Amino acid sequence: MVRAAERAGRPPRTSVWLEDRAPRGGGRGGGGQPSGLDRDRITAATVRLLDAEGLTKFSMRRLAAELNVTAMSVYWYVDTKDDLLELALDAAFGEIRPPDPEAHPDPEPHPGSDPEPHQGPDPKPGPEPGPEPRRSADPDPDPDPDPDPDPDPDPDPGPDPAPASSDWREELRTLARAYRALLVRHPWLSSLAGTFLNIGPHAVAFQLAVQRVVRRTGLRTAGQAGALSAVFQFVYGFGTIEGHFVRRCAAAGMSQDDYHRRAMSAVTREPGLREAVRDSADLRQARADGTVEEIRDRDFAFALELLIAGIETMVRRGE
Repeated sequence: MVRAAERAGRPPRTSVWLEDRAPRGGGRGGGGQPSGLDRDRITAATVRLLDAEGLTKFSMRRLAAELNVTAMSVYWYVDTKDDLLELALDAAFGEIRPPDPEAHPDPEPHPGSDPEPHQGPDPKPGPEPGPEPRRSADPDPDPDPDPDPDPDPDPDPGPDPAPASSDWREELRTLARAYRALLVRHPWLSSLAGTFLNIGPHAVAFQLAVQRVVRRTGLRTAGQAGALSAVFQFVYGFGTIEGHFVRRCAAAGMSQDDYHRRAMSAVTREPGLREAVRDSADLRQARADGTVEEIRDRDFAFALELLIAGIETMVRRGE
């Protein structure tokens, strides 16, 4: 066990994943290890507590009570509370199952993604040098296709700047929906994702899956990071606000629809907000069909389609 005071003068810790510490047990303190504990069990209990009580109420003592051990026992497996939170963050990312990278390998470079014009060979070379191919009026097909000197009515334009696979759109939707659900299921995750480096194995697997999908869109390399940010920072914001709202409703002991009705009723009675409510009446009316959750699902789906359509437009423009 290493206390913060004992690390005075050392460089600040960057990530639990960069520490040269045994993944389970093997603590640095004296005495024997507590029985029945390991990092997986401690991490799972941390996730449960964060889900049940939130980030602000989480403490090592509360975790130890949940595990029915002493707080000192937990320190056999982690040095700090931040270590535990980082482990819990990555464990949550493990709930997302990224697509199999072997199913859709990254496409070969093509003009739509190269920063410089394509300099490769003619994508449709002519016949190999040799004797003049035989021409015949025989209607039977020739074993060797007869090159026609006339222009091809449907010429091959070469490598297509469009995506290597049309499945990128559905995979992007799947990953975006999974990330949104994760943020709602674990409202504490959004705060931790903005705090730590997110270099645990599950978080990295998710990041790589997202990058692979964006590579297959057909965008030039210089634009891929922007597309990734546009989609997944939108999801981050949407899922974060949704998760907080769901938790607020649960804390109030109300359904989302009841909470929304009560909130809107209070807002409309406030003189300073009436104008804003009146100006947005048409928007509310257009979205009035369905429950709060159904309306939110439709808004999310439509916003995601706007982003996908934007990517497609940029690909067509060669951006």
